[in-house]
Amino acid sequence: MAHLHAKKVLQYKERFKKEAEELLLTGFPSTILKLNALIVTSKFKKRDFSDMHENFSPPPEPEPTDNGDATLPPIKKLKYDNSSSQTKTPSRLLKTNKCLIDLIETVKPHMIKLVEDAKIMKMWISYMIPKMEDGNNFGVEIQEETLALVQAVENSAALFYDRISKYFSTRAKVMKNIIKYPDVEDFLRAVKELDEKEYLSFCLVMSEIRNQYCALHDVFLKNLDKLKKPRSNQPSESLY
Repeated sequence: MAHLHAKKVLQYKERFKKEAEELLLTGFPSTILKLNALIVTSKFKKRDFSDMHENFSPPPEPEPTDNGDATLPPIKKLKYDNSSSQTKTPSRLLKTNKCLIDLIETVKPHMIKLVEDAKIMKMWISYMIPKMEDGNNFGVEIQEETLALVQAVENSAALFYDRISKYFSTRAKVMKNIIKYPDVEDFLRAVKELDEKEYLSFCLVMSEIRNQYCALHDVFLKNLDKLKKPRSNQPSESLY
């Protein structure tokens, strides 16, 4: 039984290595070309932000409500107010920026894919690292350096994804101030500036994702022989 399990694991590893190499040789170039085509579209070349704010307006002032008999004692009146507020529908709603939401939904799948592809390449290199021996380890060093590069790309992609929640959290705080201080024009300006800044940032993130794919593809191709066969009788070489 143990022999059968070991055989199946070995088959899985060999199949995985073939799929990973296919990802490198065909998947990465295809992804790079798709990202190039997407980056040059008007969505990622926006320079006029007027349409991005066309639906944004300050919240309306809350309408006065009649909470019952004004002659009630203060304590009883406060109790009445609290009970009625539990079922009262909010009088105003500050919506998200639809233009930016559309951009984020376009960029997010590519962030996730970069993380997933980096994990595949990490595992591929790990499967090709030979057992530890004395001497002739330069190819292994190339594997380890490439592995570190892939890890850095994976971490970078995770940070890209973290920007999304940070943007909404920061915007929500500004919106809270708009509700609290509707007469302060600077808060209205702050949310517009934040939206524009993040729009440009996510456009740059998409370009950086493309660049990360290009960097990985280039390094892997230049060192493919050493990555697949790290030990040989060849004289010392260097990492490209």
